[in-house]
Amino acid sequence: MSDETFPEIRDAVRRLCADFPGSYWQALDRDRTYPTEFVRALTEAGFLSVLIPEEFGGSGLGLGAATAILEEIHRSGCNGGACHAQMYTMGTLLKHGSVEQKAKYLPGVADGSLRLQAFGVTEPTAGTDTTRIRTFARREGDHYVVSGQKIWISRAEHSDLMVLLCRTTPREECARSSDGMSVLLVDMREAVGNGLTIRPIRTMLNHATTELFFDDLKVPVENLIGEEGKGFRYILSGMNAERILIAAECIGDAKFFIDRAAAYAKERSVFGRAIGSNQGIQFPIARAYVQMNAAALVVADAAAKFEAGQPCGTEANMAKMVASEASWFAADMCIQTHGGFGFAEEYDIERKFRETRLYQVAPISTNLILSHVGTHVLGMPKSF
Repeated sequence: MSDETFPEIRDAVRRLCADFPGSYWQALDRDRTYPTEFVRALTEAGFLSVLIPEEFGGSGLGLGAATAILEEIHRSGCNGGACHAQMYTMGTLLKHGSVEQKAKYLPGVADGSLRLQAFGVTEPTAGTDTTRIRTFARREGDHYVVSGQKIWISRAEHSDLMVLLCRTTPREECARSSDGMSVLLVDMREAVGNGLTIRPIRTMLNHATTELFFDDLKVPVENLIGEEGKGFRYILSGMNAERILIAAECIGDAKFFIDRAAAYAKERSVFGRAIGSNQGIQFPIARAYVQMNAAALVVADAAAKFEAGQPCGTEANMAKMVASEASWFAADMCIQTHGGFGFAEEYDIERKFRETRLYQVAPISTNLILSHVGTHVLGMPKSF
């Protein structure tokens, strides 16, 4: 992804991120605290509403602008994980919601008075096989009554609204396994304590992830997004955006690691010369740069197809895979370049190292991407 795209946006993001240096993130990381001030600054600057149409208070720009924002956030050493979901979760509402739903919620999401960060899809017994989710919403009059469980739902404690995927028809009664699922917009402010319980999960990184328990939670029928039973298709478009945006974050991470490693290799002197003059140090940094640039082109292609309304499931998957692998190679290289100092908290490298490792696993695992390409692109038999 060329640094020449959206130069004004990139420059503005860099200036904002300069107010949130490594020490800010280190303090949050120690206590696993949510970056409220950072998210507020991004919201007030209009960066989180970049995809919302102007009529609802947003900028009305495309996915390319959103990728530029998240890439620069991560290249600056910050982390968009606390808020990136707002860019893709609201897409489900924007594309498939009713006129009344858009008018009711999108202006608040745009100005920050409503936080739409939670994306309730993954379940303990389903994992990446979304068709096997069990959380069920049964219709009772003018409400759905939801029971079930979700896991790895990030930012649930810091979100006013959640896009929730659940079954409204049992799987065994559906012609296809992807049928019978619906999307509900859950008001978290009313739900918590009235059928919804949130349990935080402490992990190796500060990602505000949780497990959710639904015990006869009532959700108004008017909060159904689109048609009942077609939710899986609605969610897929949001997942494509998610994968492309997170791929952009990985490009930013890779640039962060390459910038830090190259600078250190020029400054650090051992045995009377800069360590960057040694091919064992120089070549891995150069390779990381090559891999990052190659991955950036794949991400840009996927974003362009998404913006043009073209099918881009394969491109989104490939972008996420190659970008996450480029960032992970760059992270490992950067640690190695810094030696012992790479493990020191004050250098920020160990924090970013942990953060970028996540994207080898989520939001879709590398193995599932390879399975998609093997079966849907290359026409080989299904492996599962």
